[in-house]
Amino acid sequence: MKNITLSAILSAGIALAGSAAFAEGQPPAEIKPFVIDGIEMVAEAQAPDFIDIPEIFSGWEFRSSETQELQLDDFDNPGMLEVDNALDNWNTVEGTAGKSCASCHADGPEEFAGLATVMPRWNADKGQLETMEDVINRMRVENMGAEPWKWGKTDLNGMVALINLQSRGQVRNVAIDGPVADLWAQGEEIYYRKQGQLGMSCSSCHEENYGVRIRAEILSQGQTNGFPVYRLKNAHLNSVENRFKGCMKNMRAEPYTPGGPEFHALELYVASRGNGLSIEGPGVRN
Repeated sequence: MKNITLSAILSAGIALAGSAAFAEGQPPAEIKPFVIDGIEMVAEAQAPDFIDIPEIFSGWEFRSSETQELQLDDFDNPGMLEVDNALDNWNTVEGTAGKSCASCHADGPEEFAGLATVMPRWNADKGQLETMEDVINRMRVENMGAEPWKWGKTDLNGMVALINLQSRGQVRNVAIDGPVADLWAQGEEIYYRKQGQLGMSCSSCHEENYGVRIRAEILSQGQTNGFPVYRLKNAHLNSVENRFKGCMKNMRAEPYTPGGPEFHALELYVASRGNGLSIEGPGVRN
């Protein structure tokens, strides 16, 4: 391995095992295009020129066949239960304005087709970078007079999944220049920064060692085009930020403030690493 030592891995309680299907730092031996609800996903693409790897791959490609199958059928995908709950929330009147999401968006969630492909993005009116969570909570507060949902919790994750679903199959194209350039650079620095007691970075696993088997799992490239993802481990949808927090804890690092500027910058940068892959959520992961 390159910048992650065996002693550091073992001290984190992780054991390595070989895999015939993967070579270190290499993609799956066989790329499997996959179709969900009649829509073929772009699961492999040329890497953006700012990444020192030739190709990018959906995290779906690195999962077991059993887990892959769950994502291929919306009736089997357990994350769709939370999407259904989000649709109920969409039609629920809340707040001092006596409105629901449907009150302003009569065409339904379909109105937001394509939005997930460009998120996070710069809001010129607010002068800030917005994630999908920011957009949802801003509409709740400003349009409905309702309380914002808590970051990383079921209602917010489900609504993000519902809106992202409208862009399924469309290719991600997150902007990294203009007003977001400095934030993107901040996110890049965080991605490569060694943190925590183990002195690891995001790149230690997801760029330098993707394809390596760690216990029953195989390290992916950490693409976020399938988020929010339903994790069989904790039996609910997990946001991008939930996953960042989990990784930081595994590195024995202190997670950033939920919804804070560091996580926003990191989410922008990581999203841009997946430019060219389809939005495919809700994904299913172990």
